[in-house]
Amino acid sequence: MLDSARQDKILSYLKNNVSATVKELAAALYVSDATIRRDLTEMQSLGLLKRSHGGAVLLEPADEISIFVRMTKNAKEKELAATNALKYIPTDFKTVFFDSSSTILALAQRMNLSDKTVMTNNLQTAMQLSRVKNINLLIPGGVIATAGASITGSWTNTLLSEFRFDLMLSSCAALDPQNAYETSIDQREVKRTAFEHSSRRILIADHTKFPRRETYVFQSLSAFDQIIFDTLTEKERDSLRGLPVFCE
Repeated sequence: MLDSARQDKILSYLKNNVSATVKELAAALYVSDATIRRDLTEMQSLGLLKRSHGGAVLLEPADEISIFVRMTKNAKEKELAATNALKYIPTDFKTVFFDSSSTILALAQRMNLSDKTVMTNNLQTAMQLSRVKNINLLIPGGVIATAGASITGSWTNTLLSEFRFDLMLSSCAALDPQNAYETSIDQREVKRTAFEHSSRRILIADHTKFPRRETYVFQSLSAFDQIIFDTLTEKERDSLRGLPVFCE
């Protein structure tokens, strides 16, 4: 099992149990105590958890990890996915919705958005794009999720339903050959609303999120116009055969 996949499983375990001992995690993941200790030390350095005597405690709310941590975690893979996406994203759009993911934040900073109308529920993305000249930048109202630095809630969904976007660029928490998933129901609802009101929908993810599942189904992969990865193995590509997948 890859380190990133194992650490995601540790996070999932802590989300369900808040705290866990090294021995509990080792038994659940079928690895040695030493491997778990190394993972916990690395994850603590990223701000994902706090080491306790003989184990670890989850720091963040169980439904969403801080965007600043997500920006650091698998940063190289996200950068590659964003760079790869630039080759496939159409340029003839006038309006675009950016979701609250750190992958899309990396992408938004690279795009030419001159004379475009941009909507995002990601406060960090909005702050970055506020420095760009000649764009019409909008953020929806709603409840601010402190950990994720994003805006969600019923008011957000109502406002989004009043818009029609030429393009939606989104990522996800995990995906398997059938669906894209989210860990937060609030984020899922925002993404679904934007998805339903967009003409073209593109999903961008790094390979560490595949194949995995999370709690809430965001959308069927077959509903996307394009699905862009940084890279995939031949076996992983075969499992997605028939879908509009693009990768290196």
